[in-house]
Amino acid sequence: MKIQLQHLAHARSGDKGDTSNIGVFAYEPEFYPLLKAQLTAERLKAFYRGAIKGQVLRYEVDNIEAMNFVCHGALGGGVSRSLCLDNYGKALSAAVLGFEIEVPDHLMDKLHGKQLLKSGHRGVQI
Repeated sequence: MKIQLQHLAHARSGDKGDTSNIGVFAYEPEFYPLLKAQLTAERLKAFYRGAIKGQVLRYEVDNIEAMNFVCHGALGGGVSRSLCLDNYGKALSAAVLGFEIEVPDHLMDKLHGKQLLKSGHRGVQI
């Protein structure tokens, strides 16, 4: 079943110039292989529908079940050069939490925010 990333991981980010850095951290070790297989650099870039103009690089940090994405050309030239306030680092990490991950049934009990899933919150199907 497809579940939003927010139920499997949390994200942190920052920005420098025209580059955004997005870290994604699995809540549970069992979720990390799903994230590695499905949250690729290409799919992350496509998820932002053109907001990221440059290359996206993914770095895996296996010992802490995390991935770091470096997104070039993601900030409209940077904070001091762009009028587009929605693209800065914090907004990009919040948005990635809506990325959908296919989760097998046997992991459903480990998801965070299960009470939200049961109520159909945010369009997640369960």
